Amino acid sequence: MTELDPLIITIGMFGTMFLMLMMGAPLAWSLLTVGLGFAYTLWGPGAIELLTLSSFAALDNFLLVALPMFIFMGLMLERSGITDDLFEMMSKLMGQTPGGLGVGTVIVCALIAAMAGVSGAATVSLGVIALPAMLKRGYDKKLATGTIMAGGALGFLIPPSLLMILYAFLAKESVGKLFAAGVIPGLMLAGIYILYILIRSRITPSLAPALSEEHQVDWRGKVASLKALILPGALIATVLFCIITGITAPSEASAIGAAGSILCAAIYRTLNLKMMKEVLISTTKLMGMLIWITIAAIFFSKVYIGLDAGFILQELVEDNDVAPIYVIMIMLACYFVLGMFLDDFAIVFITAPLFVPIVESLGFDTIWFAILFIVSMQSAYLTPPFGYNLFYMRSVAPPEVTIYDLYKAAVPFILLQILGLALLLMFPGIALWLPEVLYG
Repeated sequence: MTELDPLIITIGMFGTMFLMLMMGAPLAWSLLTVGLGFAYTLWGPGAIELLTLSSFAALDNFLLVALPMFIFMGLMLERSGITDDLFEMMSKLMGQTPGGLGVGTVIVCALIAAMAGVSGAATVSLGVIALPAMLKRGYDKKLATGTIMAGGALGFLIPPSLLMILYAFLAKESVGKLFAAGVIPGLMLAGIYILYILIRSRITPSLAPALSEEHQVDWRGKVASLKALILPGALIATVLFCIITGITAPSEASAIGAAGSILCAAIYRTLNLKMMKEVLISTTKLMGMLIWITIAAIFFSKVYIGLDAGFILQELVEDNDVAPIYVIMIMLACYFVLGMFLDDFAIVFITAPLFVPIVESLGFDTIWFAILFIVSMQSAYLTPPFGYNLFYMRSVAPPEVTIYDLYKAAVPFILLQILGLALLLMFPGIALWLPEVLYG
């Protein structure tokens, strides 16, 4: 039985896993059940020992310490009131320009991404704060919601990104290099969104009108509003500087960020026992989910590779003589399709052990491919029917904004993300220039 065809093993393991997911089983239990079932059937009781060893191997990595710290930092900053002040600042700075609130929303999303490291934080926060303000001032509901959803997805790309940390852990990459590689692509995508909003509001001013004169402020008010940027800006700069320059390891920098977020909340006078308890409970819940997925996914990949099925994709590429760049494009197409049905953590755990060795064998830079993956995950969070940001936005949007409005709102921004992906595909230096400058 151990000499089964690799294609049969691949279809059996992944087919069973996707069937369980479609039936509503949690990802961790789907991976664990399928991996243990195949291992026990083919290897007998010794599979239990493999599960134990892979669990210890999965958790015996100091890099994982950074995850709860960055989650804590993001949740603490989200509840401290900083997001409200940042949006108010951008409203004062950009409000007199048609589309200015949309531009300011993208910038605030980028800042929240750098504070929280996840997509949902910016989408939910600005869905509560920015969306009512934009609709009240006459913004088109599809442009307003699309801007927030796309801006929220920048949390994948702009460091410190939790998805980057997980990818680095699975692919054995440098977190610092990944963070450095994500900076310019993240700013590029934010710039593409901003340019799109400005062009659309210039062509059709009624989609995103400027603020009325009574809501505008003079230059003194604009300068005074910049104080909202001091605390989060200092914290973000400190954490990223420590990681990218190598002064501290990512785990140590995450502790600095967590401590800094407590200080920020104290300065904002929002720190209290109730808030601290809520943040700690939320952090524990998220980490519990991630740890179970980590253990199950690593065991699943060890079983798959141990059954000699791990090289089937490489053999298919070699046997069919496919051009290397087309292989990368096929992988990106797989990410796009998987993103319609699975979340980012599921996709990275399932595909990283399979795709990264192929990318290396084809001679491509794995840091560059990591950024392509991250940008693909941004599209996944906007892609119907199960894009997570669509549901995050629907949970906080007013009743007149339907799920179909959100589907329509996502389309132009998905196309913009594909444009950004194409630019990265054609010009790898966009992602690789900064890591090469910093790390050589």
